[in-house]
Amino acid sequence: MSRRMNQLITVGFKKWCYNASGFNKYGLMRDDVLYENEDVLEALRRLPKHLLDERNFRIVRAMQIDSQKRILPEEQWTRYEDDVMYLQPYIKEVQKEREEREKWEAS
Repeated sequence: MSRRMNQLITVGFKKWCYNASGFNKYGLMRDDVLYENEDVLEALRRLPKHLLDERNFRIVRAMQIDSQKRILPEEQWTRYEDDVMYLQPYIKEVQKEREEREKWEAS
């Protein structure tokens, strides 16, 4: 197969997996459903207020919809192309600082 064909299959498979995960049917994004370990909690603490408010709204709405045994109308689902990994830069920063601190303490 050509490289272009592999990229198309890869993107198609990623979209399929994204839709199969189900969280997008509740209007959630990938970073909304991360396991909240120490690094993620610190990144959430550093997140700007408006992004944190948007995240909390999506989570509360998803919990409300799930409690009613419903999902959002399809036009309100989070699409793969629209999903923004808004928390990743903060997580990477926290991890980098933690690794730096661990190296400092080890020496």
